[in-house]
Amino acid sequence: MRHVIEHTDVAAVADVPDVTDVATAGVATAEVATAGVATAELESVLRGGPFHVALRAAIAARGLPLQRVQHHLSRYGVKVGVTSLSYWQQGARRPQRPESLRAVRALEEILQLPDESLIRLLAQADEHAGPERPAGRSYRAVVEASGVLERLLGELEVPLDSGVHTVGHHERVRVGACRELLGRESQHIVRAHKDGVDRYVAVHHGDPGCAPERMAVRALENCRRGRVRWDHDTGVLVAELLFDTRLHSGDTFLFRYGFDDGTAGVCTEYVRGFRTAGGQYALQVRFDERALPVRCHRFTQHSPAAPRSGRQSLTLSRLHRSVHLVEPRVRTGIVGIGWDWE
Repeated sequence: MRHVIEHTDVAAVADVPDVTDVATAGVATAEVATAGVATAELESVLRGGPFHVALRAAIAARGLPLQRVQHHLSRYGVKVGVTSLSYWQQGARRPQRPESLRAVRALEEILQLPDESLIRLLAQADEHAGPERPAGRSYRAVVEASGVLERLLGELEVPLDSGVHTVGHHERVRVGACRELLGRESQHIVRAHKDGVDRYVAVHHGDPGCAPERMAVRALENCRRGRVRWDHDTGVLVAELLFDTRLHSGDTFLFRYGFDDGTAGVCTEYVRGFRTAGGQYALQVRFDERALPVRCHRFTQHSPAAPRSGRQSLTLSRLHRSVHLVEPRVRTGIVGIGWDWE
């Protein structure tokens, strides 16, 4: 399977020490004793998890209310609501999106935990998931790709706010005679919400075993290719698409671009992730006449670690050898098309 990662903002993280005032010696003694018990529990759960228990123990060991944790995160340039933090430590939800994973890494520093200790527990939770978990790219792979994406975008000095949001996006995916992902083409319409925007950063995440260094980035209309960065181990590639004009706030802009892939093995689905709601999205998958699937379906997913839902059968057009879906207004999460080979 494959995940396509949407353009993701990068937040800078600063080293901010924590200071807790103690009113009296008696209170200080009580806090130290409580912290000792919490620390013993924390060392145990950091080794074995699960994530939400370890997070709860870490917050307890530091003696911080969730409002203070939120405050520290904001000083690190990361915005997370108190409700989300509460859900995370209760196990009602898990951090999934790239910005949430950045928050987890910031929490490791704020709570004075070993590097990658909480991130590792998130990955372990995916590996230990039961048989009902859908097949596809593992949560560990998504976590690793998220970290790589943050690094690559940092190399391109992508700002926190890209300055545009999607109005409409039509993707055409090509699957070859050997059942491999040959490539994809996007027609993208964006609207600027600030002045001076002159580029867009597109992200491609290839199937396992792909070779991003052999992929080609094509600027097809109203843009030209800028800098390109990739990571071989995760198959993540980011490409800068430069506009021929600087947009003013409120301006719309239409451009086309594509990625030529064909470097991995058998492909069984195409997935698109959305970190923000709004805009129309259409996805068309076209197959080679020598390799047609026996069944096709669409599906949605709240996050990479969530169960899939909204499964619906799709009819393959034998004449055009294609199948498609349309989302009139996208919601945060994942939507995709999957297919079965003989």
